[in-house]
Amino acid sequence: MNGHGLVMGKFYPPHNGHHDVIRRAADECERVTVVVVAASVESIPLADRVGWLREEHSSESNVAVVGAKCDSPVDVTSDVVWRAQTATVRAALRLATAAPVDVVYSAEDYGDELAARLDAKHLRVGRAPRAPSSTAVRRDLVSAWSTLAPATRAGLATRAIVVGGESTGTTTVSRAVADRFRARGGVWDRTECVPEFGREFTEVKWDRERLAARSTGRSEPALADIEWTVSDFDEVALEQTRRENRAARSGSPVLVCDTDAFATSVWERRYLGTASRPLQPWATDLARRDVYLLTDHTDVRWQDDGLREGDLAIRAAMTNWFEDALTNAGHSWVLLTGSLDERVDLAGVSCLRDWSACFP
Repeated sequence: MNGHGLVMGKFYPPHNGHHDVIRRAADECERVTVVVVAASVESIPLADRVGWLREEHSSESNVAVVGAKCDSPVDVTSDVVWRAQTATVRAALRLATAAPVDVVYSAEDYGDELAARLDAKHLRVGRAPRAPSSTAVRRDLVSAWSTLAPATRAGLATRAIVVGGESTGTTTVSRAVADRFRARGGVWDRTECVPEFGREFTEVKWDRERLAARSTGRSEPALADIEWTVSDFDEVALEQTRRENRAARSGSPVLVCDTDAFATSVWERRYLGTASRPLQPWATDLARRDVYLLTDHTDVRWQDDGLREGDLAIRAAMTNWFEDALTNAGHSWVLLTGSLDERVDLAGVSCLRDWSACFP
């Protein structure tokens, strides 16, 4: 058993090869420090990489993950550069422990020099057959998707949120867009469509109030008679986010959501009017939002499915509310108009991005 092991890298992004090295170090060392070194030009925030690694290795109590930003150049032939890089590593290590490093674990050529400068030995770890190179992952993130841990997939997936007023086709569009991606096959088979929890919540709340009325001999309330409170919207928003984040961990590179917590704030305005609150933390403290897809009310026939109580005027007003709320919050949004096929086509294109461009 070794004393203190070091695993250092950019983890840009972390993948199975990195996790294999960390787990081997954890099996062979009393203590392991993982140092994540990030440059300012890199697109994935240092805090995200540190957080993903901590979550994946949370069950290994002897592993600590720390991060440091470093913009010194990369030049393995320069003693000056090596001293700058090593100083960063030493400072990062001090965030976790004062214990000296005994073993450097790496699959890279630089491991020998780094170990020598830390007065440690280098244990070179061969890449497992299932583990791609970091360069290959960055070049084709979609093909490498299955090599990413759940937390990393959740952090990198494109999140497309479909929003709109009542009876504007948000659910229909959401499901159709997810089906389009699943039809691609391969990793896209796992494309998730997160349903609207608010609808489920409404059904349960209404059933509960009707049951209470029957038990006391009162007339059952109509849907319009239900009284909504701010705590209702708190509950809906938090549960919607929980389900979204759970789906993102196991899905494809695109996650389609039929509404989200931010949209819940617009619905709070719809039902509470002047009693509604400014944006709550649950509407702003969210994972990265890539694009909101706003279903326009025009040319969409109103359909009363038994859980709708608005009218055409409110539906039109909500389209404007969503436009203003999304714009004021600085979100990217696309208005979906035209036929269903046209809306789904535009939504699908809006969800796609060049993943290789994520890694400058």
